[in-house]
Amino acid sequence: MRILFLTHSFNNLTQRLYVELTGRGHEVSIEFDIADSVAEEAVALFRPDLIVAPYLRRAIPESIWRQHVCLVVHPGIVGDRGPSALDWTIQEGVDEWGVTVLQANGEMDAGDIWATETFPMCLAKKSSLYRNEVTAAATRAVLAAVGRYAVYRSGAFRPRPLDYADPNVRGRLRPLMKQEDRSIDWQRESTEQVLRKLHAADGFPGVRDELFGVPCHLFDAHAEYRLRGEPGALLGRREGAVLRATVDGAVWIGHAKRADRDDALKLPATLAFAEETKDLPEYTVPLWREEEGDWSPLRYHEAGGVGYLHFDFYNGAMGTTQCQRLLAAYEFARSRSTKVIVLLGGADFWSNGIHLNLIEAADSAADESWRNINAIDDVARAVIETGGQLTVAALRGNAGAGGAFLALAADEVWAREAAILNPHYKNMGNLYGSEYWTYLLPRRVGMARARAIMQNRLPLGAAEAAREGVVDACLSGDVAAFTVQVVARAEALAAAVDLAQRLEEKRARRVRDEAVKPLAAYRDEELEHMRRNFYGFDPSYHVARYHFVRRTPHSWTPRHLAAHRDIDWGTGRLKAVKP
Repeated sequence: MRILFLTHSFNNLTQRLYVELTGRGHEVSIEFDIADSVAEEAVALFRPDLIVAPYLRRAIPESIWRQHVCLVVHPGIVGDRGPSALDWTIQEGVDEWGVTVLQANGEMDAGDIWATETFPMCLAKKSSLYRNEVTAAATRAVLAAVGRYAVYRSGAFRPRPLDYADPNVRGRLRPLMKQEDRSIDWQRESTEQVLRKLHAADGFPGVRDELFGVPCHLFDAHAEYRLRGEPGALLGRREGAVLRATVDGAVWIGHAKRADRDDALKLPATLAFAEETKDLPEYTVPLWREEEGDWSPLRYHEAGGVGYLHFDFYNGAMGTTQCQRLLAAYEFARSRSTKVIVLLGGADFWSNGIHLNLIEAADSAADESWRNINAIDDVARAVIETGGQLTVAALRGNAGAGGAFLALAADEVWAREAAILNPHYKNMGNLYGSEYWTYLLPRRVGMARARAIMQNRLPLGAAEAAREGVVDACLSGDVAAFTVQVVARAEALAAAVDLAQRLEEKRARRVRDEAVKPLAAYRDEELEHMRRNFYGFDPSYHVARYHFVRRTPHSWTPRHLAAHRDIDWGTGRLKAVKP
């Protein structure tokens, strides 16, 4: 079918649905929800069989839903209505939640029900739940609804109306959650209560509070049960986060956005409050930790001849200092006598490359961009040049831009089937990119396909990436099941009888490749392009970064997404629309 997405942005869920539906042979085009007239024009141009709204912040105009079946993806159980579905669910500690696909009508979230899926809740950030449990459930529900649409057109299926008299309908209309509903009482509330409020606001809008008497919004919370203090007191700092006491423990607050400055960005808390936090005691934890109890973005442990390196940076962004810390941790990992090193990244993101917020906040964005790209290049080179162990990048979550190419530095790349890769840079103001991508991508897929991937600027699902050779394996299951498979496969690699031969072949190939063209030459060529991006006359990278970090609303849909606007000027016809 020809399916049009009306969406606020091309977010994680929208990308996953795009990958799933195009992979099943559907023709999908995308229009950002900018204005009624723009959406109406998109419908007229594309002439869709079906309209799907994966992520909207306002109602579909009546002029569209009266003429077309429009399926809205709502992150709530049947009967749940309102814009703060996940927020209320997380904050109230609900045990089970779901996703409902319903047909748009004149009443928000009250249309006929096409499909619904449920999932068990856990104590996690809203952004993490959305990327994992919600996206998985929404994918199942949308695929079911799209399948039913063909039957609907034949008259053999009818969606069921929302009926609050039905005892099985447990949802209800909920209002927009306001900051008063999110307010934290540090003198009375437990660590879990505080976590629920911070988790429910993570990503957006954050919890309005104060640090050092300065109004701000708080994000990125992690529990701390070992260190304690006077409830509400600031106890210390660790890797960009500050520790604040609750009645039964404490909470690490990773990021904050000051409200006393008009141009403030969401930044690591110790950077947002650099002067105020400099005298707080620093609580460090060892890199080698068998369990996840003590929070830190970096953790290393070993088992079965395998070293596992976790680097769970917020939103997958890796600033200069974070890259330097990661490099030091990796150097430790490869100094060990293990046979295999597994780079696990984070559960939500493996890596998204350089840290745009930190770059935007720097005194010189160009200089910080240069420092950051060189720091991540150093990590990539260390992985490429590892000769004593096999290296595996295990993508539990998504990888984008430089993070996607950093993964390709490993000998093998194993991706979870739900992971989305965005192995390109051009969406950030025609950024050229580095991380040795001009060496790493062509050796996997060939030069012609590498150029196409970089130009297309479209997401790759793990299954498609495996078919094309971008990754080596696509493994099924949720994060926990995927990790179990990674451990089994990694230990098998470490115990393989041909391990010594594989390592010798790996070292020999590196010598041959270096003789043909040194890694330093690839890096110099890439960085010459990047220097022009950072310091040259074309400001598009800086403009794109500014709008990205400040969440500027879209004013148009990029043409690589809006296939219905791709006109063949030779015929005057739309390339996406077949006559």
